[in-house]
Amino acid sequence: MQAISLIFAHAWERSLDFLPVLHALAKLAFMYDITIRRQALALVAQGRSLNSVSRQTGISRAAIRSWQTRLLPVRPGAAECSRCALVPAPPPDAPNYAYLLGLYLGDGCVSRLARTYSLRIACSNSWPGLIEECARAVKRVRPCNKVFRVRAQGCVMVTAYNPHWPCLFPQHGPGRKHERRIRLRNWQQEIADLHPWDLVRGLVHSDGCRIVNWTTRMVAGRRKRYEYPRYFFTNKSGDIRRIYTDALDAVGVEWSTLARDCEPLNISVARRASVALMDAHVGAKY
Repeated sequence: MQAISLIFAHAWERSLDFLPVLHALAKLAFMYDITIRRQALALVAQGRSLNSVSRQTGISRAAIRSWQTRLLPVRPGAAECSRCALVPAPPPDAPNYAYLLGLYLGDGCVSRLARTYSLRIACSNSWPGLIEECARAVKRVRPCNKVFRVRAQGCVMVTAYNPHWPCLFPQHGPGRKHERRIRLRNWQQEIADLHPWDLVRGLVHSDGCRIVNWTTRMVAGRRKRYEYPRYFFTNKSGDIRRIYTDALDAVGVEWSTLARDCEPLNISVARRASVALMDAHVGAKY
């Protein structure tokens, strides 16, 4: 409180603009470490009023009240991240986030760098439309970001740098995804429930495909060839396959599991009505 008074007095004596004063006050919000915050909240938990705790500690009532909602300090640049706000919120563009989440779970990774994080989504050179759609989704989820297309052998790595990627993709962690547990957070599951088709599209565009099978049968004594499309999704992670099949269940798509080398790695959609739904909402890569 004394520091705040000194800042205002200094500004008043020198007839300074009060906007820098507000910036200085914002910096003061980061002065208190976790121990001090917990001690102040412990006093409140004893039944004491905010006024009483504020007078004893010299900490403003507003600060103590905000710690009751969020104990950890808000990181610099938090205004740019809905997950780091005082009251965490889902990303504002939920459909594009659901699509990007599917791409990330399939062919994406978040990596720690010296001063930030990178998000990289591997997109095959065979599908230029997918590369552009991926880059567009990254830009819509993080409008302040530049999106780079880094060429690699056989693919393009759609890449963006931002310190908040772990906030948006908390599945980030050491090791390969299929070697650790992958679970959607509650706020991610709410987005998946609201936009299941966008999530399905992202998963199919990363680790899925649309193919045309064929068979022959005898009709009126003549052998005829019949073709029928189907969708495959292949991922070593049972958790990610479950996220995919839960989304298929939500939109009424029938699916089956196909084993490969005795492992149930493939999810197949082959029934005509379900394939028609997938064609209407997902479609082949392009």
